[in-house]
Amino acid sequence: AARVPVRRLTVLYDAECAMCSFVRDWLVRQRQLVPLDLVPAASAEARRRFPGLDHRTTLDVVTVVGDGGQVYRGSAAWIVTLWALREHRPLAHRLNTPTGARLAKGAVLAAARWRGSRWGGGAYGRGDGWTYHPSQGWTYTGPGCEDGSCRTV
Repeated sequence: AARVPVRRLTVLYDAECAMCSFVRDWLVRQRQLVPLDLVPAASAEARRRFPGLDHRTTLDVVTVVGDGGQVYRGSAAWIVTLWALREHRPLAHRLNTPTGARLAKGAVLAAARWRGSRWGGGAYGRGDGWTYHPSQGWTYTGPGCEDGSCRTV
């Protein structure tokens, strides 16, 4: 497969998440070797730019899209974003090794756990009533489920 150079990246972030917005603001202040566009995930702008993307997933998994159509998710998205930053490109290269990839994955999982801590107990909530609990799986606590009677999926 031919390699396509990356000249611009779009970082899709959850605008309703305090940590995600903090990271967005931090990214804006960094010197960029590759320009970053920061677009709220699942927004009208994101849907216009990337009509073929699963936008619901972009709210759950950090997603970065390259100008050549490349899609990076999870730890790969964090690594490519760091790669775009002048001060952090060396770190991105270190994380792009087998050992570094394990570290990056752990950092992404820790961030997801911290992000979800606003829902309590290390759970990861999507804001639509569905919450992922590491020990229980997905649960729905939307309208009518306040008594805990809804089943685990």
